[in-house]
Amino acid sequence: MSPETARQLVHISMSAFALLLRVLTWWQAALCAAAALAFNVFVLPRVGGSRLARPADAVRGYSLGIVLYPVAVLALILAFPARLDIAGAAWGIMAFGDGAATLAGRALGRHRLPWNPDKTLEGLLGFVTAGGASGVFLSWWIAPSIAPAPAPAFTLLAPLAAAAAAGLAETLPIQLDDNITVPAVAGGALWLGSLVSGEAWLANGSAVAARLAPAAAVNTVAAAAGWIAGTVRASGTFAGWLIGVAVYAGLGPGGWLLLFATFFAAAATSRLGLARKTLLGIAEDRGGRRGAGNAFANTGLAALAALAAVTTPFRAEAAVAFVAALAAGGGDTVASEIGKAWGRTTYLPLTRSRVRPGTPGAVSIEGTAAGLVAALALAALGAWLGLVPWWTIWAVAAGAAAGSAVESLLAATLEASRTLNNDALNFLNTATAASVSVAITRLL
Repeated sequence: MSPETARQLVHISMSAFALLLRVLTWWQAALCAAAALAFNVFVLPRVGGSRLARPADAVRGYSLGIVLYPVAVLALILAFPARLDIAGAAWGIMAFGDGAATLAGRALGRHRLPWNPDKTLEGLLGFVTAGGASGVFLSWWIAPSIAPAPAPAFTLLAPLAAAAAAGLAETLPIQLDDNITVPAVAGGALWLGSLVSGEAWLANGSAVAARLAPAAAVNTVAAAAGWIAGTVRASGTFAGWLIGVAVYAGLGPGGWLLLFATFFAAAATSRLGLARKTLLGIAEDRGGRRGAGNAFANTGLAALAALAAVTTPFRAEAAVAFVAALAAGGGDTVASEIGKAWGRTTYLPLTRSRVRPGTPGAVSIEGTAAGLVAALALAALGAWLGLVPWWTIWAVAAGAAAGSAVESLLAATLEASRTLNNDALNFLNTATAASVSVAITRLL
């Protein structure tokens, strides 16, 4: 047996301990995860654990994945102390999904994924199948200990959707360890699924159904216009259509207009100062034409928020998250493009050292100011369209500023090493903005 095969089998088998979540309290489970972390760090290397290490681990002096595995489990338990079924399902998706993806990819992988040639379709299918099955089983197994009991639909469907989302995240061309990305995405998807309410859907389902036909028509015209104008690539056209339909169906014409305004601001500023950007080698690839990755990174979270507005009892919070995500994504793009086009002094916020325009994480006064103005303008437009109250625009602006700061910090430290790419950073930007904005509005 190869070391990698042995590593993945151990990775999978450790999820058997998730069965204990049915009988343990959250603090008992957390103590067990902390004990597993201590064992992996101090004991396992001395009793043969080094045989599971990869070559990079030998250079580093320790196995990062073996350390992060119990850290991820501990984080899931602490994040969902009252919903250990979510923690267990995400654990199963991480263990079985990630392990099956590697084993299936190595044994059967023939078809490379277009967005990441290092990953295969067979590996992705193995992840979704094995991870989804494990997630459903563990969710069902732990459900009797949860009060109130989770809905049967959640137990069956949410882990499958979470496995699909985590499987796609695992294929992203980034170097962030799968023991971070997979449980984070799976846990987030399961949490969103736990918010879905049958009563909310009954109240909004007929309105959503009535908006589907105009949503498809409007977005078909918009997607075709974007393709003809050269602002999007083929993948971006399809992704934009899906996102646009979700937004229109969830929040109606007002939500779609804000989405369109965000896209227009990004596309327009990408063309500003294009000659200078091209000369400096910092222009957007393919003349600024946006692809699927950019669409999902900047507006995917907004689409989820639009759907949450009609499927959960938290419509007001979902609307704030929607506006904040778009304001942050649009503002960040404007800041980046204006800074690259007309920024006089570009520097890294942490070190205050001057760098050339386009350096990951770099900011300029001109770009930062333009980004804040754009975020405020988009927030104000969201209020004018009736999506959120006027007083929330300041919370949205604060969220956008927080998202931009987080993105700059991570870009300066992790993008150069390919630990994260620009699309992942953009998604984290919108997620931070939405979280901060909702937190502020609930506080006030």
